[in-house]
Amino acid sequence: MHVDEMKIEAGLKPGKVPESGVPAHRARAIMVQGTMSNAGKSLLVAGLCRIFHEDGYRVAPFKAQNMALNSFITDEGLEMGRAQVVQAEAAGIAPNARMNPVLLKPTTDVGSQVIVRGVAQGNMTAREYYRNKWALLPVVRAAYESLASEYDIIVIEGAGSPAEVNLREDDLVNMGMAAIADAPVLLVGDIDRGGVFAQLLGTLELLEPEERARIRGLIINKFRGDKTILDPGLDILEARTGKAVLGVVPYLDVALEDEDSLSTALEQRQAEGGLDIAVIRLPRISNFTDFTALATEPGVSVRYVSSVRELGEPDVLILPGTKSTIRDLDWLRSTGLEAKILQKQARGTLILGICGGFQMLGTEVVDVEGVEGPVGARTRGLGLLPLRTEFEAEKTRTQTRLVLEGLTGEFAALNGQRVDGYEIHMGRTIPDHHTTDAVPRGNAPDDSTRWRDEAMVPAGPASGAVTTSHPADSCLYAQAGNVFGTYLHGFFDRDGLRNAFVERLCRRKGIDPGDREVVNYEAFKEAQFAKLSAALRASLDMARIYEILEGEQV
Repeated sequence: MHVDEMKIEAGLKPGKVPESGVPAHRARAIMVQGTMSNAGKSLLVAGLCRIFHEDGYRVAPFKAQNMALNSFITDEGLEMGRAQVVQAEAAGIAPNARMNPVLLKPTTDVGSQVIVRGVAQGNMTAREYYRNKWALLPVVRAAYESLASEYDIIVIEGAGSPAEVNLREDDLVNMGMAAIADAPVLLVGDIDRGGVFAQLLGTLELLEPEERARIRGLIINKFRGDKTILDPGLDILEARTGKAVLGVVPYLDVALEDEDSLSTALEQRQAEGGLDIAVIRLPRISNFTDFTALATEPGVSVRYVSSVRELGEPDVLILPGTKSTIRDLDWLRSTGLEAKILQKQARGTLILGICGGFQMLGTEVVDVEGVEGPVGARTRGLGLLPLRTEFEAEKTRTQTRLVLEGLTGEFAALNGQRVDGYEIHMGRTIPDHHTTDAVPRGNAPDDSTRWRDEAMVPAGPASGAVTTSHPADSCLYAQAGNVFGTYLHGFFDRDGLRNAFVERLCRRKGIDPGDREVVNYEAFKEAQFAKLSAALRASLDMARIYEILEGEQV
């Protein structure tokens, strides 16, 4: 059926939620589940969002529960997973926390910070969370129904695998979510890891009959080579399962942000010539997507290192965000990386810190309210900036816009550059008056360009007020010689600042930046979405997927 005909017949028009709480209009839904984590669900959801958007639909992504350390702050000051942000961009809409009502940010091997409707609720062990998860069902349902009342199509992403039978009870992210949305499911297997036929067959075998009935098609993802070699296996798979194989998706070379620690970006270890930027791969690294834009620059190599041996001689060394500043400071010391960083700084290497990395660059971290450990615990920082951080229980979550001023030396090239970023951190960073060094110019509270400038904290959504914490006396960025730190995620995303930074690095290294191509990051992302859409249209049976979306048997 033609797309326009489907839109009319399905009655895909905006609706209102009556007093009963049941939406007068409910979007069509389709769900992507995987045989395992990192099967490629996030990218496929983004691609389907872009295809439906290109075909004229109002489409939104949804993931009931996400576990990731890469997060984002919306215009309303609410926190959500970055995977759904990318999917929203693919759909041509602004990110909204309803798209990811539950976000888990691991703090230890057995516990996470639990974020519900964009607001942190505290830390829970895995056992505590699963014991209380049933209470989140109304939250998930309300978020989904609210989105479904506004859009034509919702593309839902599952998590992990639906065949994790130990987690079936109170499931709200895989088959439980499919039931809430009454969504047909596309099951994705990852052939790159091997055993894809066993993945798909085994997953189906472990599902309950009513769950198996929801699986309407199979997709093989990340294939390399000649597809015709697979054809005999596909025939057997269809015969054994009674499910149609809707496509074999090639291993896609698209530069879009990946949500979890399995991202291949984190495996980059070797510099590839030109400028060498080394990011310390902290055990609890968060928001490593801060460096995606830098990695798109021609002649710039962004690599992730976790040992002294891998560090080499970078032009810039970056301490990224972390979910646990204190634990990762201890890790830096135990690996010998702290001593190496201090040595590099003394020899003139540029050192940058973002968010948790910024906190590490100061003289001390004080856990005033027991956020990461015992109340009042003190941990020595790297001592490269005369600032101290005081952890407080309330999380700062806000979008922030400012213009950099007062920077000197190698960072002077950034003066006058605008930053549109966002803050996600606990506590505040203030001058440490116990240090013998003078506080760098611009770090006093009366210089607002280094402190809080224009914090964009609009009113919350109609469903309720948003409490957005942003301590007015907390330092936003600071510099001391060849060391710079900031709380702002997305620091390198604006083209002007990134270009000024890269050009300065080129000149510092004796590279002529004259012929360097200037990257338009927004245009680059749009080109990647177009590339993703074209690849999926070529490899998936979109006619059948539309039929599934309409509720027809395939």
